Amino acid sequence: MIKISSLMAGGLAVGLTLGAQAATLDDVKKRGVLSCGVSTGLAGFSQKDEKGNWSGLDVDVCRAVAAAVLGDASKVQYKPLTAKERFTALQSGEIDMLSRNTTWTHTRDTSLGLNFAGTIYYDGTGFMVSKSLGVKSAKELDGANACIQAGTSTELAISDYFRENNIKYKPVTFDTSDQTRSGFESGRCDFLTSDQSQLYALRIGLKNPSGAVVLPEVISKEPLGPVVRQGDDQWFNIVKWSLNAMIEGEEQGVTSANAADKAKNGKPGNKRLLGTEGELGKNLGLNSDWALQVIKQVGNYSESFERNVGSGSQLKISRGLNALWKDGGILYSPAMR
Repeated sequence: MIKISSLMAGGLAVGLTLGAQAATLDDVKKRGVLSCGVSTGLAGFSQKDEKGNWSGLDVDVCRAVAAAVLGDASKVQYKPLTAKERFTALQSGEIDMLSRNTTWTHTRDTSLGLNFAGTIYYDGTGFMVSKSLGVKSAKELDGANACIQAGTSTELAISDYFRENNIKYKPVTFDTSDQTRSGFESGRCDFLTSDQSQLYALRIGLKNPSGAVVLPEVISKEPLGPVVRQGDDQWFNIVKWSLNAMIEGEEQGVTSANAADKAKNGKPGNKRLLGTEGELGKNLGLNSDWALQVIKQVGNYSESFERNVGSGSQLKISRGLNALWKDGGILYSPAMR
């Protein structure tokens, strides 16, 4: 009797798991649009212009998944979320995925019922101060007021840093990055702390950007990436490999301009990536040209990086750790085979 009950329970568990695995993909296809959680506005990562068009590195991950699943990168409904709102929106099913400059940590990965699907940008916590303060190092900020966005990993990172260096600070928290910048600009705080990439983004929004300086210290590891709900392995794989397709595209020299030609006339690795050989699409439950659509419509990782945060953007951030492994960085995709 126990064995039969165990078998029935096991069968039920498998059935529930299989149902969960197909749920998000089926929902997105039926709806015809991907619901993607983004920030309330952060230059280079997810920002809406005057015409209502979203752009940024995080936005391109949303677009890549829409291209892979629906064949159209424009089929995305963007949901602006504060740091405090983002995980609840994903857990509740309000959004299909989260792509919102979100740090991958142990606690978030193991206690929230969520999975991180990779790293789109390797970052670290930094500090921005007014030049007039005359500060050259974060260790000179003893007793200072800190502008911090609530609900971020920055809160714990600077708490640890100040305790380790036996110095004190007073946190002044805000709900959004814009509010944090305004608090810093109005003088409510002596310094603003966040991911270093975000500091550069916030600085260009100041009335006098040249009056602020980003200090040299980077005090934490902040790998930023897209997030999905646990219990849906197929959707997790789709988001993960859509991002990896952009990274692999750069490594293979496949761009938005040459992707269609490489699919027909490229090397074996190009053809496998782009779907004219092999079964990468079938293994994901997608069309064979899923990665071709990602790269053709969104671009490879380098195209997205340079357009949004690199040389072609206002931020002018160098690749640094976000360069490919063969170019001195730590970025690479697992093998696409």
